[in-house]
Amino acid sequence: MNWWKKHKWKVLAPVVIVVVLAFAFWYGGNAPGLQGWTAGGGSGSSSQAENGGDSQQPGGGDRQDNQNGGQQDGGGAQTPDSPEDKDPAGQSQEGQDGNLPEDGGDARQTGGDKNNEGAQQSPEGNKNDSGQGGMAIDPETGKDQYQTDPVPEGKPLPVEPQDAEITGEQHTCTLSIRCDTILSHIDWLDPDKVELVPGDGVILAPVAVTFYEGENVFNILQRTCKQQKIHMEFSDTPAYNSAYIEGIHNLYEFDCGEQSGWMYKVNGWFPNYGCSRYELKDGDVVEWLYTCDLGSDIGGRNALGG
Repeated sequence: MNWWKKHKWKVLAPVVIVVVLAFAFWYGGNAPGLQGWTAGGGSGSSSQAENGGDSQQPGGGDRQDNQNGGQQDGGGAQTPDSPEDKDPAGQSQEGQDGNLPEDGGDARQTGGDKNNEGAQQSPEGNKNDSGQGGMAIDPETGKDQYQTDPVPEGKPLPVEPQDAEITGEQHTCTLSIRCDTILSHIDWLDPDKVELVPGDGVILAPVAVTFYEGENVFNILQRTCKQQKIHMEFSDTPAYNSAYIEGIHNLYEFDCGEQSGWMYKVNGWFPNYGCSRYELKDGDVVEWLYTCDLGSDIGGRNALGG
């Protein structure tokens, strides 16, 4: 007993030190559970957001990195880096029915680039096929869930970007961008934008563009503008399930009148749904045209139901 009283701290001190060190090790950040694994052997994981191209905010019209407004009339085919070069805004990227709204008060684009943000989707149970080859039409409104009128017979039906299957198979189409209609209404144009209009109205002469099977009109426009260093700005409108092109070459909707803006045409037809929903085929000819009169000055009035 006398020995214990005399030597007990020599025995207890090491025990206390070991306990303190163990406590500090476990709660001080070096415990196995804090290093991404547990005693059970399960490994930790971290998630990363997928980068599908230039960033954007719905309705906000984020600008792409290449906003210098420069242009190059390319001679060779513009080739995407990989099948994953598709932008999410095009998949969202971003529902609109017709690039031009029917009310004439918003941007001038057919094919679903601008939309009525308050558009309501029809209940699934209130639709039928309506002979549109799988395009579900609401019998009460005569439109699909993205407010699209029935597609004319013989014209391609919209393909929702989230349903598109992009493969590694490459094809070629032709893309051009023009704003020559502004030359006839130069007095309508914002004075600060006059110097942006090319003398012949051609922003991008017809150029061969390589794309992957399953990509859409928005994909090639965004990628080509980036490659050619042409400014392009868009926004996402989920109600129409498509991207909306607000401006190209720093020429925006309403810059040349209240009914002005961008519209697109494929093989001579102005689609009545968004550019993100038009799936390309080999040999397609895609044109982006600036209208000063709600499409009537470029032959696209019918795309708006007018």
